[in-house]
Amino acid sequence: MADQTDPDDQRVADRAELLPEEQAVGSEDPEAQAEAILEESDERIASRDAAPDSRVEHRTSDEVTSDPDAGPDR
Repeated sequence: MADQTDPDDQRVADRAELLPEEQAVGSEDPEAQAEAILEESDERIASRDAAPDSRVEHRTSDEVTSDPDAGPDR
């Protein structure tokens, strides 16, 4: 019999496992917290304007780092 787990339910269950910094402060409802975090994340993915005061840049590491062998000012 195939696994009938809803992918969204699995995402919530996976995210409900608290990160170390979240464990330090605790959570009354990790699943509700996970749902809210994932919902906000999905909104940001769907709309670049969903995250106020943020700008997403898609650059490769080659575009933002200099060649260490090129020397200064090259």
